[in-house]
Amino acid sequence: MLFHYHFWTPFVEETEKFYVDHGFRISQRIGKYQGDFQTFNPPLKWDDFREKKILFRIIEARKGAINITFGYGKRISFDHIGFLVSKTEQSEICENAAKMNWVVDQGERRTFIATPYHFRIELQTNKDAVDSLTAPINIQELLLTTKSTGLEKDLSLLFGHPVHTIKSVVGDVVTIKEAVFNDSFAEDLVDPNGVRILI
Repeated sequence: MLFHYHFWTPFVEETEKFYVDHGFRISQRIGKYQGDFQTFNPPLKWDDFREKKILFRIIEARKGAINITFGYGKRISFDHIGFLVSKTEQSEICENAAKMNWVVDQGERRTFIATPYHFRIELQTNKDAVDSLTAPINIQELLLTTKSTGLEKDLSLLFGHPVHTIKSVVGDVVTIKEAVFNDSFAEDLVDPNGVRILI
């Protein structure tokens, strides 16, 4: 199940505000302050730490079965998408990735696969990565911009079946162009990183 995407962005506070204003909750904030990584989780608010010049590594926004993360970057940069999978599915996908000569980085909590399309794929086996697997709110589809064709075909090989939640078009910048949420937004929106949110 597609559940996640991650951006690096200079608009960290603005990105958090955008998603909070549209019903997401912030589950964690981790940032580097005075040389050490520290947590600045809710109930702390930006007014409590804005002046401290924290370099945020990750801020996590959740709603239903959607998990969106972002951290500080000098420019907007799309990093990865994430899928919730079983342990068996994870093993099969990693085997397929090896056959495709895609680099697999397996960790205790999550696994990343580097694609030749200049973004990564996260395989997450922990169901606690989302607030609810049964909630009707989820990511129905992502439209990615890539610099070359073939993504859909390669994802079919990687997962062993067509991945209908990911579409792509060729463009100059690798990013998420559109995200379709099964949600109750009143209108189509664009987040601070250029992702158009459709309903």
